[in-house]
Amino acid sequence: MTARFYGSIPALVTPFRDGSVDFATFEAFVDWQITEGSTGLVPCGTTGESATMTIDEHNAVIAACIKAAAGRVPVIAGCGSNDTACAVSHARHAEKAGADAALVVSPYYNKPNQEGLYQHFKAIADATSLPIILYNIPGRSVVDIAPATMKRLSEIPNIVGVKDATGLIQRISEQRLSCGTDFIQLSGNDDMTLGIMVSGGHGCISVTANVAPRLCADFQTACLEKRWDDALALQDRLYPLHAGLFSDASPGPAKYALSKLGKLKEELRLPMVPAGEAARHIVDAAMAHAGIG
Repeated sequence: MTARFYGSIPALVTPFRDGSVDFATFEAFVDWQITEGSTGLVPCGTTGESATMTIDEHNAVIAACIKAAAGRVPVIAGCGSNDTACAVSHARHAEKAGADAALVVSPYYNKPNQEGLYQHFKAIADATSLPIILYNIPGRSVVDIAPATMKRLSEIPNIVGVKDATGLIQRISEQRLSCGTDFIQLSGNDDMTLGIMVSGGHGCISVTANVAPRLCADFQTACLEKRWDDALALQDRLYPLHAGLFSDASPGPAKYALSKLGKLKEELRLPMVPAGEAARHIVDAAMAHAGIG
């Protein structure tokens, strides 16, 4: 059940055109990601601007991703919410639509305590048979899934892993020891992925893979094969892009880069706006350094 969730897994942007989801562009984008070597897909995450989607749009984007992937790689559906009932509804829809797993972020804004976090994730796990990957990102959600809580959650059979965006590299070793080596640990920060992989990580749910899927896939293959010199060379090639895609509010820089590549129209939904001029220059230089575009 869990072995398929590894390697380079883009947190997909959502193309918009004239205010609506551009499904034809999205499906072509999914196909490009797979042909370029991505080993999984995450629709409707933060990078996909899920916070500004309606429930119907959210469900339709998940279904479109599953249809376009056509079983070639697993689809890990973004199912997070700060409302447990809403997250349960997302997970049930994703399961019915044929997703392979659910990515569930810590409840944002509410600031639950550790018991509240445990009960939130347990309620979602109890409501679906999908494998669940937790998403721990204190910088956005304000709350941190503490290591002791992570251990408790890992004991729930269908909670199979975590996307770790704590920025604390030591968490990977701590969670490896407390949750077991089969507990999937995916990086949530592209710039930290090399260290996470050396520490026992299994892959990355990546923003950069939107723009450079082949390079990110090659980097992950090198890590998984323990070809660390090759991985380091690719890290050096990709690092400016990792940084550049967060030189302004994400996914603005990523959509700018993808518009340069001709993959989609540079359109975001308020309160997100296109990347500013300074960020565009940074992204231009980073793409040139990586040899793309």
